[in-house]
Amino acid sequence: MGRSVVKTGAIVPDDAELVRRALARDPNAFRFIMQRHNRRLYRIARSVLRDNTDAEDVVQEAYAAAFNHLKDYRGESSLAAWLSRIALNEALGRLRHKRTVENFAALEEITEGAVIQFPLSTQNDDPERTMAQRQILQLIERATDALPDVYRLVFVTRVIEGMSVEETAELLGIKPETVKTRLHRARQLLRDQLDKEIGPVLTNAFPFAGRRCQRVTAAVMLRLGLVE
Repeated sequence: MGRSVVKTGAIVPDDAELVRRALARDPNAFRFIMQRHNRRLYRIARSVLRDNTDAEDVVQEAYAAAFNHLKDYRGESSLAAWLSRIALNEALGRLRHKRTVENFAALEEITEGAVIQFPLSTQNDDPERTMAQRQILQLIERATDALPDVYRLVFVTRVIEGMSVEETAELLGIKPETVKTRLHRARQLLRDQLDKEIGPVLTNAFPFAGRRCQRVTAAVMLRLGLVE
């Protein structure tokens, strides 16, 4: 416990060290935790809510809840898994609330076609290539959003986020065999809409970086009273 690992020449604090430093109110520890896990939590939240703003709000609330109860983290699972479970529960709770105040048809109308705008760099890029990349990513998002809930969340965690079968099963509280079955069905459904290999570009789908990452990090730091 409390050791750090060396990665590409730099010392990277492990979970236990980060938690220890965060409990000591080290601002850099909070930032490191959020910057390391922002994208995963955002992707999980968005796979449930299919709304960019709601997903960003969920990430903030998840961090606020996690940091307020950080002393309860015992290291029995990875920090990533612990934070992911909190974000998932927050997203599911928000979805249940929305469905109690809006009928399902209205919710579908609101969320249909909501596509993330990817901040693709145009510097030294071929305009046609950039446009093709954007179209492919939008196609992936639309196809993913159209999946039924039980398949969409498994697809996002396994394929887009790259979590293992075991990690996904633990996160969703289902058996590994169920993860495999749902992923297989999700791919079948997507295959009807996607006619080319999409694996190489999936790692760029649903990004959470740059100003959006900084905004969430800054908002959580403000709530923690750790603004420098």
